[in-house]
Amino acid sequence: MSKAFAKLAVLAASLMGAPAALAQQPPTGQPHEWGINLQPAATEKMAQIHSFHEMLLYIIIAVSVFVLILLIWVMVRYNRRANPTPSRTTHNTLIEIVWTVVPVAILVVIAIPSFKLLYANERIPADIELTIKAIGKQWYWTYEYPDNGNFTFDANMLTDEAAAAAGQPRLLAVDNFVVVPEDTKVRVIVTADAVIHSWTVPAFGVKIDAVPGRLNELWFKVDEPGIYYGQCSELCGARHAFMPIGVKVVTKAEYAAWVAQQQAQAGIPAEAPARTAALR
Repeated sequence: MSKAFAKLAVLAASLMGAPAALAQQPPTGQPHEWGINLQPAATEKMAQIHSFHEMLLYIIIAVSVFVLILLIWVMVRYNRRANPTPSRTTHNTLIEIVWTVVPVAILVVIAIPSFKLLYANERIPADIELTIKAIGKQWYWTYEYPDNGNFTFDANMLTDEAAAAAGQPRLLAVDNFVVVPEDTKVRVIVTADAVIHSWTVPAFGVKIDAVPGRLNELWFKVDEPGIYYGQCSELCGARHAFMPIGVKVVTKAEYAAWVAQQQAQAGIPAEAPARTAALR
């Protein structure tokens, strides 16, 4: 009995703490406790995804409430006690038109912003300012910067102890961040060397498969500096859950200094010509 009361006390305490946790401002770029919504948007297209998601939520709630009301009305009004002699009507032209036209209209309302959003996300802008190549491996990511002398580095997940020491979230912490400048259109070319992976950063609203022998691409533009996390989102083997992605958005001056440091470590001359990574 005492154990049951102890469990109930723990449950009550957690429920009492839930509203306070929900009221807190969620951290940008990573999941948080008691999170029930999408991550805060860090890009314009993620903000559009938020708006589309909210519109769908309103439609779903309206349809669900309408169907619930109909079910309750039918059960109350047309049960055997209230309606002992049922109608033998088999057709009703008005009702058949309504239940055909209304769903079609709802689908059209959903389809128009959906297609616009898909097009905006799939179309790579012509004025891309920085290209990065991400290569999914077992089970870590390799990044290349062809526009800055083509230096390369690997990004592995930190242990729990190392993540805590670095102040990074568990299972999302990385030893090397993908560093990009703020207010810059960045294209990421994604591929893999063995099995299919998926490069995903929820706060950016981007997700694309990394397929061996194939080049896929996505783009994003982040206006605010910060650290944003993601994970491989395609089941890729034994350590699929341990392939985090960390993107660090910095000022353009900080980015230039970081690039100079990486070039020096790689033995690349600072004036090395940029190489354009293009899809073939």
